[in-house]
Amino acid sequence: MQVQRVLSPVTGLESWTVLGDDDGPIQPIEAYLAYLTDIERSPNTIKAYAHDLKDYFTFLGLQGLDWREVRLEDLGEFVAWLRRPPGMREGNIALLPSVEHHCTETTVNRKLSALSAFYQHAARHGVDLGELLITWQSAGRRNTAWKPFLHHISKGGLQPRRTISLRAPRKLPRVLTVVEVQTILDACDRLRDRFLLALLYDSGIRIGEALGMRHEDLAAAERTVTVQPRVNDNGARSKSKTPRTIPVSAELIRLYADYLHGEYGDLGSDCLFVNLWAEPRGHALTYSAVYDLVRRLRRKTGIAFDPHWYRHTAATRLLRDGVSIEVVSQILGHADISTTMDIYGHLTVEDARKAMEAAGWFADRQVQL
Repeated sequence: MQVQRVLSPVTGLESWTVLGDDDGPIQPIEAYLAYLTDIERSPNTIKAYAHDLKDYFTFLGLQGLDWREVRLEDLGEFVAWLRRPPGMREGNIALLPSVEHHCTETTVNRKLSALSAFYQHAARHGVDLGELLITWQSAGRRNTAWKPFLHHISKGGLQPRRTISLRAPRKLPRVLTVVEVQTILDACDRLRDRFLLALLYDSGIRIGEALGMRHEDLAAAERTVTVQPRVNDNGARSKSKTPRTIPVSAELIRLYADYLHGEYGDLGSDCLFVNLWAEPRGHALTYSAVYDLVRRLRRKTGIAFDPHWYRHTAATRLLRDGVSIEVVSQILGHADISTTMDIYGHLTVEDARKAMEAAGWFADRQVQL
């Protein structure tokens, strides 16, 4: 069983499928992944779901289970199977407590979320799931009422809810310090590369959104950049379904002008970031080219980072500087402010101390300790 990349012969859009041992698509997975493609989910999202469902159907094959007839106990065994090292997943091998889990709690929960979405899709299309994945969960203080794993599939409609999960430690987003940001920018040999990373830091946009930008998306007089959802030949895409315009600094606009004058020249392309020293010259810069750049900068600076850290850094900086979380959510393009709260609604000890000092908590003490 393997995950296979697929390109549409009509649109050229990228998607993914899962092939069985006969090299043919596994139909229930194919139906769901095709649905995700139809509703224009990101190819990276579809790829992740494909790998999650491949793992699940691999497990079902080893256990001799039909995907429509699994029970809670089977799901529990699937979780335990995921936690095993890949080389110890076949047979009844006893694991020592000291053996490190292969999948983290967060990874297991992501795979369970993919399964829940897969089964919701199947239920919507009339698949008889029987008493699928019954889990016992107390509905109140007393253990007198219980809800099934997919109890939300009912006459009242579908609710995005999953009741089985592992307790995962909360991870704070990784951010870059001011010194690290400056060091990486100064290590760039090209104005194009410096402008790209400066844009990520100044605006908080995603790398895919930056790679899909056109010159028309940058308004120099207004000092704004606009993220436009569009289909791009380099595969770059915006997660946001609607355009959003973000204020940027005058310094970034000046860097853009330097980039146009010093490197871009009279190149006939409407893409903002293009190949200038590699072939095909003038074509839009790709994800792989950006990650090659990041690897070079990592070696040069000794700083381990990836492009998404700039987004976390921008959001954290805005919140620490007093910008309201509603505005930050709009700048980041989150569909719901709860997403912003989940990721960035945290305080470090330093943040808490600064807020307490600003409130005079440590200065004007009425009680002598």
